[in-house]
Amino acid sequence: MLSTLVSSFAVKLVRLLVNNLNIWSGSIGQKNKSKMDAKVIRRQKIRYNIRKTVSGTPQRPRLSVFRSNADTYAQLIDDVNGATIAAASTKDKDISAQKSPKVTQSNLVGKAIATKAAALGITTVVFDRGGYLYHGRIKAVADGAREGGLIF
Repeated sequence: MLSTLVSSFAVKLVRLLVNNLNIWSGSIGQKNKSKMDAKVIRRQKIRYNIRKTVSGTPQRPRLSVFRSNADTYAQLIDDVNGATIAAASTKDKDISAQKSPKVTQSNLVGKAIATKAAALGITTVVFDRGGYLYHGRIKAVADGAREGGLIF
């Protein structure tokens, strides 16, 4: 009941934001928009559609992944309470100390978040790829989390 209420509220909020920001309009191909803006808008659309169906609870939180050009971040999020339970990134000292490729570091991020989840007694999660393709660093985080003992 509560999750249905939260998800319907989230859908209404996204519709309100979309209508006010006009990100779904046909302005992507205009000359004043750069290619990077189009990529960001495309990813946001995908992210909104994923978030309509993916939601985390205290027992089964959402494993959200964000990828920047330099770093990879992962968070365990409880959407019911709106709280981040645990987080890991390539900026952590034990991961950044290892000079290795980004994909290898992303795998270590997955293992680190799995270790933190196990310490909190969490074994199952819902994976949220954040609008990115399930490939490369995103897949490496998922594989590392599975190797660390998380089930999804």
